[in-house]
Amino acid sequence: MAKAKTVYFCTACGNETPKWVGRCPGCGAWNTLEEHIEKPVAAGRAKAAPVGVSRRPQRIDQVDTDTEIRFSTGMGELDRVLGGGAVAGSLVLVGGAPGIGKSTLLLQICNSLCQGRSVLYISGEESERQLKLRAVRLGVAPEQLFILSETRLSDVLEAVDEIRPDILIVDSIQTLYNEENESSPGSISQVKDCTMSMMHLSKSQGVTVFVVGHINKDGNIAGPKVLEHMVDCVLYFEGDQNSSYRLLRAAKNRFGSTNEIGVFEMMDCGLIEVPNPSQILLAGRPEGASGTCVACVMEGTRPVLAEVQALVAKTTFNVPRRAADGFDFNRAVLLMAVAEKRAGMKLNVFDAYINVIGGLRLDEPGADLPVVLAVASSYRDQPIADDLAAIGEVGLTGEIRSVSHMNQRLAEVSRLGFKKCIIPKNTSEKLEIPNGLNVYRVRNLREAIETAL
Repeated sequence: MAKAKTVYFCTACGNETPKWVGRCPGCGAWNTLEEHIEKPVAAGRAKAAPVGVSRRPQRIDQVDTDTEIRFSTGMGELDRVLGGGAVAGSLVLVGGAPGIGKSTLLLQICNSLCQGRSVLYISGEESERQLKLRAVRLGVAPEQLFILSETRLSDVLEAVDEIRPDILIVDSIQTLYNEENESSPGSISQVKDCTMSMMHLSKSQGVTVFVVGHINKDGNIAGPKVLEHMVDCVLYFEGDQNSSYRLLRAAKNRFGSTNEIGVFEMMDCGLIEVPNPSQILLAGRPEGASGTCVACVMEGTRPVLAEVQALVAKTTFNVPRRAADGFDFNRAVLLMAVAEKRAGMKLNVFDAYINVIGGLRLDEPGADLPVVLAVASSYRDQPIADDLAAIGEVGLTGEIRSVSHMNQRLAEVSRLGFKKCIIPKNTSEKLEIPNGLNVYRVRNLREAIETAL
């Protein structure tokens, strides 16, 4: 009789080791290994495939792709992040901090999903009465919505066999447990087993499965890397506790791009879509203040305007301090070095702080120029015009290089009422400048600073 095997999984990267070590050999994280006991499965209980189903190799040109059916979830922002809508037979993981709005989002879309489809909502955290009260508050009352408060995996699979739903929602995967596994619910072993069962269910029966996963204190889904490879889409629900706005990002998507974002606002009646996030991110922008510049970045196919603020102050230390929130720290230090060398700013005796307003993170080259202009504005204590935006990548020699989707960025800048925009002199596409927008083309950092200030 085969013995149980003990292995250790890293909760940060999913690396597997046969023995416990203090530091993960895969990612270098400390104290992230958790024990997982792999027990042999009896031959009679093995479920490799449904009875009566035999699979044979097929030539790739004979595979039918017409069965990939997309359908709308009823929320345009969620459809955008999913790549145009949910795909039938897919497994989607929705992660986020407790209380961020994951359950609210999935319950709200049931109104639209139940139009011509049946939905089974499994909750391991709330009773049926609590679910009904929350559904009434959100205005969700479709006839084809079935709810069940259950944590045992076998009972959940029996309910699926009985109802035969088109869509299954599991809230949350950490509360489910397989009684054949002696590990406690929420452990890596249980999360892995239950997710594998959901994957077999979605692929064999064509059920679209949405799974909720809570994140831990490090911002990762509990047992994240061991189940990310099983699911088709990984969505992260982000937001500041002091703000009512929520961002939905795709960390993995087998059916679309991972660069899209969805913006929601949490209200008393639930989550409301924000179709124009640029206007929200620029709300409350100070007028006539130095150290601020507007950037236009691409989030997938959507141009988004964000305010970049910089504060340059005389240092009291031998080594000046550098800090960046919403922008890559190493990139910020590099841009300050370029500004000091190529634009003559003596930043070696100044502390410099960079902040992106609204909780947005700018991680594309088009945000380089606005960051440097905000730093230069604070350094000289001269405000940049309120109706001016900047777009461009900064090279190590101080040159301003072109970025993609320039026409879409300029259209968004003009739509929000900006009259001036600084862009690279050489662009890779033919520009279509909107009426009323003055475009200033610059070749290097000195020209850009003199134009803005």
